[in-house]
Amino acid sequence: MTFEIRAIAPDVLDQLRKTDDAGRTPRRTVEEEGGSPLRCCLRRSRPGEAILLAAYAPLRRWALDTGADPGAYEEVGPVFIHEEPCEGPQPETGPGYPAAMGGPRRVFRTYRADGSILDGHLVGAHRSADPVAASALLDTLLEDPEAALVHVRAVEFGCFLFEVRRGGPGNPAPVR
Repeated sequence: MTFEIRAIAPDVLDQLRKTDDAGRTPRRTVEEEGGSPLRCCLRRSRPGEAILLAAYAPLRRWALDTGADPGAYEEVGPVFIHEEPCEGPQPETGPGYPAAMGGPRRVFRTYRADGSILDGHLVGAHRSADPVAASALLDTLLEDPEAALVHVRAVEFGCFLFEVRRGGPGNPAPVR
C-alpha cells in the first residue's frame, strides 16, 4: 500500500460543527437505525448516535493548505459527522481502505496539484466494498505522477467520503 486514507481533521470538524462550508448551521439528528457514513471516524453511525449533516468543501480546504486553485472543480457537498468530537479512525479499521465506506457505487476522482480533475473511475459495489480490490485501484491511480490526491465519493448522493494521498501505512491522517 502506497497511500494514506484521510478523515476530516479534528480542527476542521470543530469548525463544521459550528458553521459548515456553505455558511450554515449543520442539521442535527439522532440516528434511529444507524448506517450513515461518518467522515470523522470512517465508520457507519450506530442507532442512538447524535450526528450532524454539514456542507463540506474538501478541495477548498486542500487548496488553502497547498496554494492550488480548484476553480470550477471546487464542490460543496453533504457529510455526516459526530455531533461531539470522537476518537477518529480506530486502529481496528486498519490503515487501508475502510470497508465501512464501501457501497453500491463509488467514484474515485483523481486531482492534479493545481486542483484540476485528472481522471475519474466509477467503482462498482464488488470493488468498493472489497478493501483489497479498492486498495489495488487506489495504488494504480496514485502511480500516475500527475495525481496529487484522490477523492472517494458516493455516486448516488455525490457525498465526499474520504481523501487518499500518497504515503505509507499508519493511522489515517486528517484532511483539512
